[in-house]
Amino acid sequence: MDNGCIAFMSKRALITGITGQDGAYLSKLLLEKGYEVHGLVRRSSTSEVNGTRLRWLGVIDDVNLFDGDLTDLGSLIRIIDDVQPQEIYNLAAQSFVKSSWQQPLLTANVTALGCLHVLEAMRIASPHARFYQASSSEMFGMVREPVQNETTPFYPRSPYAAAKVYAHWMAVNYRESFGMHASSGILFNHESPVRGIEFVTRKVTDGVARIKLGKASELRLGNINARRDWGHSQDYVRAMWLMLQQDEPGDYVIATERTVTVADMCRIAFEHAGLEMDRHIVIDPALFRPAEVDFLHADASKARAELGWEPAISLEEMIREMVDVDLERIASS
Repeated sequence: MDNGCIAFMSKRALITGITGQDGAYLSKLLLEKGYEVHGLVRRSSTSEVNGTRLRWLGVIDDVNLFDGDLTDLGSLIRIIDDVQPQEIYNLAAQSFVKSSWQQPLLTANVTALGCLHVLEAMRIASPHARFYQASSSEMFGMVREPVQNETTPFYPRSPYAAAKVYAHWMAVNYRESFGMHASSGILFNHESPVRGIEFVTRKVTDGVARIKLGKASELRLGNINARRDWGHSQDYVRAMWLMLQQDEPGDYVIATERTVTVADMCRIAFEHAGLEMDRHIVIDPALFRPAEVDFLHADASKARAELGWEPAISLEEMIREMVDVDLERIASS
């Protein structure tokens, strides 16, 4: 047969949590690489609103959306059987840490068991696909080692983190038990202009924009001494894709290796807007977590060595972008 007559077959990817921050940026990345992108959407009264991120990135019309739910194994089997993806990215979760104390059972069902359902559906309907699990630096919790890498023991400090630990180890178990190409990215904090308003970085940039535009006078925060490693979602979804291009599956810490306090992050945002931070921040004890993760510091050397991954966007660039987008968003609302 003349090879020139063979039609090019693009890769197919299925993304759970496609309407979230990472799902939207990953969709854009995969589309740019020529993928056929499919996404799982939990049908609800807010479904139209939940497409906002895909719409903002200009890809809403280029992805194929399926109604399904991580808690419904049958719907997952049906969708995976229909799509027959080469790559499956499990990004869906109840992902707001604070809410996990108010909704621990929901968090367990979606974040922990949801991953197991995707793995089992994949084992049944498309066992040769490659699987990515969105693990989290929150799993380290009360850190057992001063610098956290892939071998650092986990000590989760929230129902969300505990659920992520379960999901992480199930991905390892399916890899070792069934020979599946299952990888996990232990991602440290990553943000963007489409981050949910309930997350501290977006709460800060939105608050700064409102103060700058005269729509607010203060920003109420909890523990601003907590230290985090923040990167850009656009960089981190590239790491997800790189993991599934490896011949052998594995687990990888993804981080910038730069740790700063919440206060440091706030200062970048306020200074970019020409405001004095100390005049506007109010510490509210009601916003402290029941159990805090005080300090995280990553060692991402494995990702650099094996994936060739490096972050391209600095913390300052990311926060300034977020402030600018929030200023524009609020001014036009």
